[in-house]
Amino acid sequence: MNNNIEARKREHLETVLNQDVSAKGVTTGFEDFSFEHVALPEIDFNTVDTTISLLGRELASPFLISSMTGGAQVSLEINLRLAEAAQSLGIAMGIGSQRAAIDDPNLADTFRVRKVAPDILLFANLGAVQLNYGYGLEQVRRAVALIEADALFLHLNPLQEVIQTNGNRNWSGLLDKIGSVVEALDVPVIVKEVGNGISPDVACRLVDTGIAGIDVAGAGGTSWSEVEAFRQEGQLTRDIAHSFSGWGIPTARALVEVKAAVPNLKVFASGGIRTGIDAAKGIRLGATLVGMAAPLLASAVVTGEEVAEVIKRYNEELRIAMFCTGSPNLAALRNARLVRVQDGVQV
Repeated sequence: MNNNIEARKREHLETVLNQDVSAKGVTTGFEDFSFEHVALPEIDFNTVDTTISLLGRELASPFLISSMTGGAQVSLEINLRLAEAAQSLGIAMGIGSQRAAIDDPNLADTFRVRKVAPDILLFANLGAVQLNYGYGLEQVRRAVALIEADALFLHLNPLQEVIQTNGNRNWSGLLDKIGSVVEALDVPVIVKEVGNGISPDVACRLVDTGIAGIDVAGAGGTSWSEVEAFRQEGQLTRDIAHSFSGWGIPTARALVEVKAAVPNLKVFASGGIRTGIDAAKGIRLGATLVGMAAPLLASAVVTGEEVAEVIKRYNEELRIAMFCTGSPNLAALRNARLVRVQDGVQV
């Protein structure tokens, strides 16, 4: 296994594309909820409106192309294709962790997508733990400026880091450092997980820093402990990594609990969103945006048009779910009748 950042990013891509790195023994929890079908919706399907305003931008739908890649030359074409799709569809996009570009300016171009996506809501991205490893406001500002971002994701990935060979294991004192970045940065900061979820307790601590939102990025989709397991050379470390394939807070549970704990904060839902119906449930449970990553990666290896077709499918499924719940817009969808499958109780 190569610990060079560029090589690691390339290995991550190859692993997600070629191995089964889905979470094992845990699901998103969206299957625990069901919309009540409305046989008489009393709306015209052609007028169903998925638009949303966020951070001063008008988005055509609430889908977010979640942070995936960057830092390897192979990432450049993938990011451009993802950005082309985001531009054509009028949706938001997050870039992969930009540490590689901060440490090696030669890799900066692998993140730059504004030339094909001048109008999208674009999120820069750095690992919060880097604030314990020499990063400060200067590096954070460089990450934002590098891609002309509208906002910044600070991602939390303690499980991945502790499993990763030579990962960053010192997570002490990070909350105050996140607060300092939020206070000084001139764009909004969203804190996100990478697939193991954010608890209401952590959300409450984060909200006090002044962040603009949280992406719960829960369990049930891609497992980064599984990704790292395939990169381990030793059987012992590989087995340890596989042991955590079911670790984390399911996305639906994280979303419900975080939204209840910090009701006035923007909350995004990602982690195992695989259909527009999942997306509809996420929005009904309180999400402002719903993010997808792995389902788009295979298409991004081909063309931007292929990525756009996948997202169009999700968006059409979302619109049909809205229609069949009598919801002419997203505000109405947030009040659609949703019940827990187990007991039929409305949530």
